[in-house]
Amino acid sequence: MADATPCRDKWASEMTDRERFRRQMHHEPVDRCFNMEFGYWRENFQQWPIFRDNGITNNDEAHRFFNFDVMHAVGEPCGAWMHPPFAEEVIAETATKKVIRNGDGLTAEVFKDAHSSIPHFSDSSIKTPDDWQRVKDERFRVDDPARTVDVDEIKRAHPPDRDYPLAVHCGSMIGKVRDMLTIEGLAYAAFDYPDMVEDMVETCCQLVERFLDQVLGAVDFDLAAGWEDISCNTGPLVSMDFFTNVVVPRYKRIGAKLRAGGVDIWYTDSDGDVRPLIPGFLSAGLNTMFPFEINGCGHPGAVLDTYGPELRIMGGMDKMKLRAGRDATKQYLESLVPYVKRGGFIPFCDHRCPPDVDPDDYRYYLDLKEDLLGMR
Repeated sequence: MADATPCRDKWASEMTDRERFRRQMHHEPVDRCFNMEFGYWRENFQQWPIFRDNGITNNDEAHRFFNFDVMHAVGEPCGAWMHPPFAEEVIAETATKKVIRNGDGLTAEVFKDAHSSIPHFSDSSIKTPDDWQRVKDERFRVDDPARTVDVDEIKRAHPPDRDYPLAVHCGSMIGKVRDMLTIEGLAYAAFDYPDMVEDMVETCCQLVERFLDQVLGAVDFDLAAGWEDISCNTGPLVSMDFFTNVVVPRYKRIGAKLRAGGVDIWYTDSDGDVRPLIPGFLSAGLNTMFPFEINGCGHPGAVLDTYGPELRIMGGMDKMKLRAGRDATKQYLESLVPYVKRGGFIPFCDHRCPPDVDPDDYRYYLDLKEDLLGMR
């Protein structure tokens, strides 16, 4: 893709991407909406002719191909997670599937052709507090030298006069714990071994804090980013008591460091219905929902009306409308325009765009978004 010509002109602009993002997320006047998309499934790159015929094989290439506005992020060298990961190995296989142990120590059944599918997890390496203590000692050392950040390299790669927003990644407090234990394992452990699970959350928090202590104040960040995926379409995967009493206090510690470092826009990526979590998020300073899946959360205007300018959203364009065709896409996108004009809302597909969206209809959506939210 390095030599492929972008298929679209960049939206006309009077500001840099960085200035636009900062102003839009602070409800200040902008030349036009920040233009970004979440991305695409693996199958899109195999099935959509516009990708296949132009050698586009991944989301980074696709974002450059569509000439979206630019945003970059910097994270902890080990992902604020276990180091080293478990050695991946194949335990068994059939003609179409294989059973593996993955880097999080989970036994998982996956398809050999690697098509987009949630693995079937059957076992975890951590079931008891003794298991956790062993793995923690081996793989979650806060003082691991591999977690030392090369701040000078970050400053060289992302100089103060850059023209794009730069995010500092704040890891995960409970989503990666869920990955390590499985959804079922977390549900049981939260009741059987609550102290163990809280220590997992505390360890995740300490890893992020050590990273932030190294970079905040040395690098000029525009926002903070995180990842949780701790909800399904009917609500959170953990109890509200657990979230409020265990997770939120750690978010508050991270939020205090971010604010002291001059960062006041903070999103975390969580699918599903995050609405019950919003008050806890906001109390910690985590003020931006991403990607705000409509199937779980409803129309973004409802929560933006409820919480006012304290809440921001990135996402919230119903991907199901893209599947339904151009009339449905137009009607829904037009309903978002008044909220974009208020500020604090950057609309894009509310998860990765699925391959069964007609690629010509997708290009129509991009054109329409520019007509409604750009300068033309």
